[in-house]
Amino acid sequence: MDSNNCDFSPMKRQIETDMKHLIHQLQSNLDLLGNEKYCLLGNLESIKDQLIAIESMAASFYLNCYLSSFTDTYEDLTTTVQHLSKDKHGALIIVERLDPLDNIIQKGIPIRAMVSPKLLESIFYPGNPLHDGAVLIRGNVVDSAANVLPLTSKLIHEGKYGTRHRAAIGLSEQSDALVLVVSEETGKISFSLDGKLYPINTTQPIIL
Repeated sequence: MDSNNCDFSPMKRQIETDMKHLIHQLQSNLDLLGNEKYCLLGNLESIKDQLIAIESMAASFYLNCYLSSFTDTYEDLTTTVQHLSKDKHGALIIVERLDPLDNIIQKGIPIRAMVSPKLLESIFYPGNPLHDGAVLIRGNVVDSAANVLPLTSKLIHEGKYGTRHRAAIGLSEQSDALVLVVSEETGKISFSLDGKLYPINTTQPIIL
């Protein structure tokens, strides 16, 4: 695993292009400010939507950076969460980083098999006894499933989040672990790091 591997060039170039386009739009609107013939409110709404899209793409970029530093299977993980998202199968996947997690989580069922999309998708298939807990990944191995995580006590104002999201934030508040979440209700993908939750762009594949 390469701790400095963060060169996901296609995605980085797309973010740079979108940011430059947004800056140009902002400058154009600034030039029109004060002209009574133009109402900028509609333009500003469009700019806000573009900024949200850029933020989501940037989250995808940084997700791959953070994953690639601690597991060689980050492509399998991004493939897995996209498949789970499409089928709206809820999931909670922990990638252990530097902080040991044994004393923070309630350990579940040992798996100790190499990471693969088929394995992870089968664990989170509705009806599987293991699907309600969290999968723990150490390096390139699915260490265990059905792990129980500490829940955050934070009030989350940005929409309605369930137990999976609260658990993801709770663990990332107490460790440097990265936690992937797929919402069972919406299929949306997020990841939690340092006690914060970041949405992932699911309108197009995560490009490496």
